[in-house]
Amino acid sequence: MKKNVLIIGAGGVGQVVAHKCAQNNDVLGDIHIASRTRDKCAAIVASVREKNAMKVPGTLEAHALDALDVEATKALIERTGSTIVINVGSAFINMSVLSACIATGTAYIDTAIHEDPLKICETPPWYANYEWKRREECEKAGVTAVLGAGFDPGVVNAYAALARDEHFDRIDSIDIIDVNAGSHGRYFATNFDPEINFREFTGQVWSWQEGAWRSNKMFEVRKDWDLPVVGTQTTYMTGHDEVHSLSQNLGVPNVRFWMGFGERYITVFTVLKNLGLLSEQPVTTAEGQEVVPLKVVKAVLPDPASLAPDYTGKTCIGDLVKGVKDGAEREVFIYNIADHADAYREVGSQGISYTAGVPPVAAAMLIASGEWDVRRMANVEDLPPRPFLGLLDRLGLPTRIRDEAGDRAFEA
Repeated sequence: MKKNVLIIGAGGVGQVVAHKCAQNNDVLGDIHIASRTRDKCAAIVASVREKNAMKVPGTLEAHALDALDVEATKALIERTGSTIVINVGSAFINMSVLSACIATGTAYIDTAIHEDPLKICETPPWYANYEWKRREECEKAGVTAVLGAGFDPGVVNAYAALARDEHFDRIDSIDIIDVNAGSHGRYFATNFDPEINFREFTGQVWSWQEGAWRSNKMFEVRKDWDLPVVGTQTTYMTGHDEVHSLSQNLGVPNVRFWMGFGERYITVFTVLKNLGLLSEQPVTTAEGQEVVPLKVVKAVLPDPASLAPDYTGKTCIGDLVKGVKDGAEREVFIYNIADHADAYREVGSQGISYTAGVPPVAAAMLIASGEWDVRRMANVEDLPPRPFLGLLDRLGLPTRIRDEAGDRAFEA
């Protein structure tokens, strides 16, 4: 059966997904991209055609879609003959798109946990609040649903699975470290959707420590790391999607997430939060107009996609895993280095979008080949990591491993 792909979402990550699908359309077939604003999709189609990215002749079309409308999403899936949906739209649409996929028997891939726009930082584990409740539905329908198949979550989950399978007999801790050592040249901007970015950091910081959930405040726990290529970087412990699946699926007592922040980001974020401008709750102005402060802030900040042309520097994202192998304690750092300028030259996006957008395409290719077509719901750590990491190496996100033997490339 021909494999056709429907991409939902036309932001910076959607652009990367479209380019990478086009580069591999001999495997993925016809490509359709949809969002609420068709013009955004058409611009991505034009950028793919400008770079002559299609590997073989095929369909590449733009569509308008309100992905919260399950019936409309079902109709578009059926009309385009799509067998795989890559959802890189807002995290608010996950459940709607998943419903359409289950109803049509279409494989589903996303890159983040579903969010309710009226709730921030729900009770952990977050996956249990929405996605995992639909495991039985997916299995009954024979639908493959791969959750969190971006970089983090996604690739870092595969790194954890690789560590479990090949590097340790017992894992005691997984520290996921995400550092963007690049510069976009703006006074202040977020690297992805500002609304999602700020929501991620306004609630409690949930980590999994000593086999239990622990709560901290944002920017309360700081740690410096000596990292390959980007050097010593300051990070802060924060909550993140992958902590909520790895903690439950791998049986590891400690799973933490660390993200790098500059002083300017911390200062601006703190001021906005203290002024109430990061609230998702509507307020009424003196003129009687109802507005949501967080959406106003989003509207005045730069579009993350607009940062790409001027972005310089590199990212370093990986898992520092500690445990025991053959009776001896050891630690292994499994990681990737991505370059913003390289990403822009290839697909017209900055490195953050590139690292998030390449992995779901690899997941789609593995579903198309049958290797990941498991006919059930799965997080990335539930699936064989080697095919995924090997494919990512060929798609532009090579994995490296640093341990007591030195620093080396992952051998697929």
